[in-house]
Amino acid sequence: MGKKNIVVALGHRALGATLPEQKEATRRTAEVIADLVEAGADIVISHSNAPQVGMIHTAMNEFGKSHPNYTHAPMSVCSAMSQGYIGYDLQNSIREELLNRGIYKPVCTVLTQVTVDPYDDAFHKPVKVIGRYMTEEEAENEEEKGNYVVKEEQGYRRIVAAPRPQEVIEIDSIKALLAAGQIVIAAGGGGIPVLQQGTQLRGASAVIEKDYASGKMADALDADELLILTSVEKVSLRFNTEHEELLGEISVAEAKEYMGQEQFEPNTMLPKVEASVEFVEKKNGRRAVITSIDRAREGYLGKTGTIIR
Repeated sequence: MGKKNIVVALGHRALGATLPEQKEATRRTAEVIADLVEAGADIVISHSNAPQVGMIHTAMNEFGKSHPNYTHAPMSVCSAMSQGYIGYDLQNSIREELLNRGIYKPVCTVLTQVTVDPYDDAFHKPVKVIGRYMTEEEAENEEEKGNYVVKEEQGYRRIVAAPRPQEVIEIDSIKALLAAGQIVIAAGGGGIPVLQQGTQLRGASAVIEKDYASGKMADALDADELLILTSVEKVSLRFNTEHEELLGEISVAEAKEYMGQEQFEPNTMLPKVEASVEFVEKKNGRRAVITSIDRAREGYLGKTGTIIR
């Protein structure tokens, strides 16, 4: 197999949730990335950030309560912090693993902004839960500030919009680094959501689904493959039933048919399949693979996973 440019989208399992978990998880993930490098891939990595951005959001807002001179951190700032924090552990782990294998290949993290449409319907229907549980009084204060909250069994939590990504602002920098032979970590957590107003970029109170952002970035890079790593080896129909069917290689048309049948859970598997379809159908010869992080190399080599062509 010749050299291929691929975008690797890492899920929660690749990163852990706490500081110690992330340190350990990124070491294991670095082995996976090094395996892909040895198999001939030139790589741009994207990743999730839900536990991390929630932790940062909670910490910054609790700090703001104790220190009135400090403002509460907006979601865009929390997202930027999570990109730096995750990128720091991830790039150092990958660098170390490559050097231990005798491979010199620079690794860098690009703080990445992604534009969203201010008129996206998602802003009127927030779905992503963020931060800690709140009391009823705290929830009312959030609503007074114009934020959305949802009531759960253990209390109230803030919810934010998840609009579709439009444009990766730093895409030219990512292209240049990839062309220079570097491994690039970019669009972490789906990217920092921003609204473009003339020449100015303003942070949006939202999060972006990282699978959609990964597909958008892969298309902009004209990548050969989008490799989405998750907790299962293959996508399935009738998931978690006695009639469950694992999917191997399928066409875009078949994937669309299954989506129309609502075969995939909206907040977990559907974004992965939909992002894969959007990436593959933009240009002939592309491929998307959805598989587990444990089988990443085999998925890249076409030996397992759900392959969409």
